[in-house]
Amino acid sequence: MQAVQETQERASSLPGGLLSAEEVGRRLGIDVSTVYRMAGDGRLHAIKVGRQWRFPVDSIPVMGSDSPLDPGTAEAVAAVAADLLGTMVVITDLEGRAMTQVHNPCERYRQASTEAAEACVQEWRDLASRSDFVPRFRRGALDFECAAAFIRVGDRLVGLVIAGGIAPLDEPAPDVHVLTKAQRSLVLDSLPRIAAAVVERRTP
Repeated sequence: MQAVQETQERASSLPGGLLSAEEVGRRLGIDVSTVYRMAGDGRLHAIKVGRQWRFPVDSIPVMGSDSPLDPGTAEAVAAVAADLLGTMVVITDLEGRAMTQVHNPCERYRQASTEAAEACVQEWRDLASRSDFVPRFRRGALDFECAAAFIRVGDRLVGLVIAGGIAPLDEPAPDVHVLTKAQRSLVLDSLPRIAAAVVERRTP
Protein backbone atom coordinates (compact mmCIF):
# COMPACT_ATOMS: atom_id res chain seq x y z
CA MET A 1 0.00 0.00 0.00
CA GLN A 2 2.82 2.37 0.87
CA ALA A 3 4.51 1.63 -2.48
CA VAL A 4 1.28 2.50 -4.33
CA GLN A 5 0.94 5.72 -2.35
CA GLU A 6 4.56 6.66 -3.13
CA THR A 7 3.96 5.96 -6.83
CA GLN A 8 0.84 8.13 -6.78
CA GLU A 9 2.64 10.96 -4.98
CA ARG A 10 5.55 10.75 -7.42
CA ALA A 11 3.17 10.72 -10.38
CA SER A 12 1.20 13.69 -9.12
CA SER A 13 4.41 15.72 -8.86
CA LEU A 14 5.43 15.10 -12.48
CA PRO A 15 5.68 18.20 -14.68
CA GLY A 16 2.58 18.51 -16.81
CA GLY A 17 0.69 15.78 -14.91
CA LEU A 18 -0.69 12.49 -16.16
CA LEU A 19 -3.27 11.44 -18.75
CA SER A 20 -5.61 8.46 -18.76
CA ALA A 21 -5.61 5.97 -21.63
CA GLU A 22 -8.88 7.52 -22.86
CA GLU A 23 -7.35 11.02 -22.89
CA VAL A 24 -4.29 9.74 -24.75
CA GLY A 25 -6.56 8.02 -27.27
CA ARG A 26 -8.47 11.25 -27.91
CA ARG A 27 -5.25 13.22 -28.25
CA LEU A 28 -3.76 10.76 -30.74
CA GLY A 29 -7.01 9.86 -32.49
CA ILE A 30 -6.69 6.13 -31.70
CA ASP A 31 -8.73 3.67 -29.64
CA VAL A 32 -7.86 2.70 -26.08
CA SER A 33 -6.74 -0.82 -27.02
CA THR A 34 -4.14 0.71 -29.35
CA VAL A 35 -2.97 2.99 -26.53
CA TYR A 36 -2.38 -0.03 -24.28
CA ARG A 37 -0.65 -1.92 -27.09
CA MET A 38 1.68 1.04 -27.72
CA ALA A 39 2.42 1.23 -23.99
CA GLY A 40 3.12 -2.50 -23.94
CA ASP A 41 5.71 -2.38 -26.71
CA GLY A 42 7.39 0.77 -25.44
CA ARG A 43 6.12 3.29 -27.97
CA LEU A 44 4.31 5.19 -25.21
CA HIS A 45 5.72 5.68 -21.72
CA ALA A 46 3.27 4.57 -19.01
CA ILE A 47 3.25 4.04 -15.25
CA LYS A 48 0.90 2.14 -12.96
CA VAL A 49 -1.06 4.30 -10.51
CA GLY A 50 -3.13 1.97 -8.36
CA ARG A 51 -4.85 -0.32 -10.86
CA GLN A 52 -4.79 2.16 -13.71
CA TRP A 53 -2.16 2.98 -16.32
CA ARG A 54 -1.32 6.66 -16.58
CA PHE A 55 0.75 8.48 -19.20
CA PRO A 56 3.03 11.49 -18.50
CA VAL A 57 1.53 14.31 -20.54
CA ASP A 58 4.97 15.56 -21.67
CA SER A 59 5.72 12.19 -23.29
CA ILE A 60 2.58 12.10 -25.46
CA PRO A 61 2.88 13.36 -29.04
CA VAL A 62 1.25 16.73 -29.63
CA MET A 63 0.51 18.35 -32.96
CA GLY A 64 -1.65 21.43 -32.78
CA SER A 65 -3.77 22.64 -35.67
CA ASP A 66 -1.46 25.66 -35.99
CA SER A 67 1.64 23.50 -36.43
CA PRO A 68 3.39 23.98 -39.79
CA LEU A 69 4.14 20.24 -39.83
CA ASP A 70 1.77 17.58 -41.07
CA PRO A 71 1.27 14.91 -38.34
CA GLY A 72 1.06 11.99 -40.78
CA THR A 73 4.19 13.07 -42.62
CA ALA A 74 6.12 13.60 -39.38
CA GLU A 75 5.18 10.13 -38.12
CA ALA A 76 6.04 8.49 -41.43
CA VAL A 77 9.42 10.22 -41.74
CA ALA A 78 10.33 9.42 -38.12
CA ALA A 79 9.35 5.75 -38.54
CA VAL A 80 11.35 5.32 -41.74
CA ALA A 81 14.36 7.16 -40.28
CA ALA A 82 14.36 4.96 -37.17
CA ASP A 83 14.25 1.85 -39.32
CA LEU A 84 17.01 2.97 -41.69
CA LEU A 85 19.34 4.40 -39.03
CA GLY A 86 18.77 1.64 -36.46
CA THR A 87 18.23 4.16 -33.66
CA MET A 88 15.42 5.71 -31.66
CA VAL A 89 13.90 8.63 -33.53
CA VAL A 90 11.44 11.23 -32.27
CA ILE A 91 10.35 14.60 -33.65
CA THR A 92 9.77 17.29 -31.02
CA ASP A 93 8.71 20.91 -30.90
CA LEU A 94 11.10 23.55 -29.55
CA GLU A 95 9.84 22.96 -26.00
CA GLY A 96 11.02 19.35 -26.13
CA ARG A 97 7.47 17.96 -26.40
CA ALA A 98 7.16 14.90 -28.61
CA MET A 99 5.24 15.58 -31.83
CA THR A 100 5.56 11.93 -32.89
CA GLN A 101 5.87 8.60 -31.18
CA VAL A 102 9.32 7.51 -30.07
CA HIS A 103 10.09 5.10 -32.89
CA ASN A 104 12.37 2.08 -32.34
CA PRO A 105 12.97 2.78 -28.62
CA CYS A 106 15.92 0.95 -27.10
CA GLU A 107 15.30 -1.36 -24.17
CA ARG A 108 16.86 1.07 -21.70
CA TYR A 109 14.35 3.74 -22.68
CA ARG A 110 11.47 1.25 -22.54
CA GLN A 111 12.42 0.21 -19.01
CA ALA A 112 13.18 3.73 -17.76
CA SER A 113 11.37 5.08 -14.72
CA THR A 114 9.02 8.00 -15.14
CA GLU A 115 11.65 10.34 -13.69
CA ALA A 116 14.24 9.09 -16.19
CA ALA A 117 11.82 9.51 -19.09
CA GLU A 118 11.15 13.06 -17.92
CA ALA A 119 14.93 13.62 -17.89
CA CYS A 120 14.92 12.65 -21.57
CA VAL A 121 12.24 15.26 -22.27
CA GLN A 122 14.42 17.83 -20.46
CA GLU A 123 17.35 16.81 -22.65
CA TRP A 124 15.18 17.34 -25.73
CA ARG A 125 14.42 20.84 -24.42
CA ASP A 126 18.13 21.45 -23.87
CA LEU A 127 18.91 20.32 -27.43
CA ALA A 128 16.31 22.78 -28.73
CA SER A 129 17.83 25.66 -26.75
CA ARG A 130 21.33 25.20 -28.19
CA SER A 131 22.56 27.46 -30.97
CA ASP A 132 24.71 24.68 -32.41
CA PHE A 133 23.24 23.78 -35.81
CA VAL A 134 25.68 20.95 -36.53
CA PRO A 135 24.41 17.56 -35.27
CA ARG A 136 26.70 16.09 -32.62
CA PHE A 137 26.38 13.17 -30.24
CA ARG A 138 25.71 14.10 -26.62
CA ARG A 139 25.56 11.76 -23.65
CA GLY A 140 22.41 12.11 -21.57
CA ALA A 141 20.68 11.10 -18.36
CA LEU A 142 20.12 7.48 -19.42
CA ASP A 143 23.81 7.20 -20.28
CA PHE A 144 23.23 6.82 -24.00
CA GLU A 145 23.85 9.32 -26.76
CA CYS A 146 21.51 11.47 -28.82
CA ALA A 147 22.01 13.83 -31.75
CA ALA A 148 19.57 16.30 -33.27
CA ALA A 149 18.89 18.52 -36.27
CA PHE A 150 16.57 21.51 -36.37
CA ILE A 151 13.49 21.52 -38.58
CA ARG A 152 13.04 24.82 -40.43
CA VAL A 153 10.01 26.25 -42.17
CA GLY A 154 11.28 29.22 -44.15
CA ASP A 155 13.48 31.19 -41.75
CA ARG A 156 11.70 29.82 -38.67
CA LEU A 157 12.84 26.93 -36.47
CA VAL A 158 9.82 24.77 -35.61
CA GLY A 159 11.17 21.54 -34.16
CA LEU A 160 13.86 18.91 -33.92
CA VAL A 161 14.54 15.46 -35.32
CA ILE A 162 16.33 13.52 -32.59
CA ALA A 163 18.14 10.20 -33.01
CA GLY A 164 18.99 8.53 -29.73
CA GLY A 165 19.31 5.43 -27.61
CA ILE A 166 22.84 5.02 -29.00
CA ALA A 167 25.72 3.42 -27.09
CA PRO A 168 28.74 5.71 -26.65
CA LEU A 169 31.57 4.70 -28.97
CA ASP A 170 33.45 1.61 -27.73
CA GLU A 171 30.96 1.13 -24.88
CA PRO A 172 28.54 -1.48 -26.26
CA ALA A 173 25.60 -2.51 -24.10
CA PRO A 174 22.77 -4.98 -24.74
CA ASP A 175 19.97 -2.53 -23.91
CA VAL A 176 20.89 0.29 -26.31
CA HIS A 177 21.54 0.62 -30.05
CA VAL A 178 25.18 -0.19 -30.87
CA LEU A 179 26.50 1.50 -34.02
CA THR A 180 29.79 1.26 -35.87
CA LYS A 181 31.79 4.42 -36.59
CA ALA A 182 30.40 4.41 -40.13
CA GLN A 183 26.84 4.07 -38.85
CA ARG A 184 27.37 6.92 -36.37
CA SER A 185 28.64 9.13 -39.19
CA LEU A 186 25.59 8.18 -41.25
CA VAL A 187 23.29 9.28 -38.42
CA LEU A 188 24.95 12.70 -38.18
CA ASP A 189 24.97 13.18 -41.96
CA SER A 190 21.36 12.04 -42.34
CA LEU A 191 19.68 14.11 -39.62
CA PRO A 192 19.59 17.43 -41.57
CA ARG A 193 18.18 15.62 -44.61
CA ILE A 194 15.54 13.92 -42.47
CA ALA A 195 14.60 17.32 -40.97
CA ALA A 196 14.26 18.76 -44.49
CA ALA A 197 12.11 15.81 -45.57
CA VAL A 198 9.60 16.47 -42.79
CA VAL A 199 8.99 19.95 -44.22
CA GLU A 200 9.31 19.18 -47.93
CA ARG A 201 6.65 16.50 -47.74
CA ARG A 202 4.20 18.43 -45.57
CA THR A 203 0.71 18.85 -46.92
CA PRO A 204 -0.27 22.35 -48.08
